[in-house]
Amino acid sequence: MMYDAYQGYADLSHPVRQLATNSDTILRLWSTSRFASPLRRMAAYYELVALAGFTHARPPFAITEVTTSEGAVTAITEEIVMATPFCSLVKFTRQDAAPAPRVLLVAPMSGHFATLLRGTIKTLLRDYEVYVTDWHNARDIPLDHGIFDMDAFVQHLIDFTKHIGPQSHMVAVCQPTVAALAAVSVMAQAKDPDQPASLTLMAGPIDTRIAPTKVNELATSKPLAWFKEKLIGVVPRSMPGAGRKVYPGFLQLAAFMSMNTERHAKSFVDMFKHRVEGDFEKADQIKAFYEEYFAIMDLDAAFYLETIDTVFQKHALPEGRLLFKGQAITPSAIKKTFLLTVEGEKDDICAVGQTLAAQDLCNGLRPYMKSHHMQPGVGHYGVFNGRRWESQIYPVVRNHIQSSI
Repeated sequence: MMYDAYQGYADLSHPVRQLATNSDTILRLWSTSRFASPLRRMAAYYELVALAGFTHARPPFAITEVTTSEGAVTAITEEIVMATPFCSLVKFTRQDAAPAPRVLLVAPMSGHFATLLRGTIKTLLRDYEVYVTDWHNARDIPLDHGIFDMDAFVQHLIDFTKHIGPQSHMVAVCQPTVAALAAVSVMAQAKDPDQPASLTLMAGPIDTRIAPTKVNELATSKPLAWFKEKLIGVVPRSMPGAGRKVYPGFLQLAAFMSMNTERHAKSFVDMFKHRVEGDFEKADQIKAFYEEYFAIMDLDAAFYLETIDTVFQKHALPEGRLLFKGQAITPSAIKKTFLLTVEGEKDDICAVGQTLAAQDLCNGLRPYMKSHHMQPGVGHYGVFNGRRWESQIYPVVRNHIQSSI
């Protein structure tokens, strides 16, 4: 009923937002005159109305060229090199013909599409050939493909790493840091020749017992049965994934926005002011962010509930009780993969210390193979995107990868 009610509202409000989009386009053309400020104000209002809605389709990556670390501009090609019903492995290749190390960027499965990492990808492409886990929206996956749980997530990372080949480098952002560490551990335990040369874990919940955030406290404030009863919906019959139990993306986004309600409200007010005052560049930047932020995807209920249970409530990984297909996961088995952990000083989702915990778990690595970076002045999003990511965090990641080659 919850999902049907949401979809019914979304279907009814879509024509209103479409009308607002068309009106905004027309009024913006008319408002180019310096005497047309009322029209510009009306266009800015319609723009807000048009933006105030969610989309469930992945936006394009739209990465056509990058400037390399050498200062050369090179074209980028994008292709799907491996796919399952739940994920596509997307490869971004520089066309300057220079051989480059291969990086697997593991995108979060936490309510947004992999395109949220567009800036991260563009930065990595300065020096590397980049592969990205492009997770599919659960509401578009037919039930006959089965469920997607933590084992499936870890298996995908193992399969993708083996497809890329030996001496690759894995970079995991936020929620998938647990699965990434598990996958590398499983490969190490099996003495797999395709173990990554390096692993970078960025702002992830390796051990949420350390400095719990509001997100962590919510996950432990209720029994698992409450999450199953209150937060799990069923995909409506009109969609390809009809009948699949999911954690709806609109609930995840609502939870994220509720943590910073005033900041988001201010952003919308600022966008309106910038548009009315003719500062189109700043207005466009805010609009582009929210167009991406409001593109949401549903998570398979099995994966969501297992994550709540094992990562946030039972702390299975740091306590040595996380399993993969019934077998214990042992990070201490990692001997060959260099480890870097990255955290943000002002991260209110994964607090300082939660990702660092991976250092102690990987006690089979020699000290020179492990490093940590805590970035002052950044929150969760700033760890992997923005000015400080590009100028201060990425050089650390690049040096880490280079040291493992």
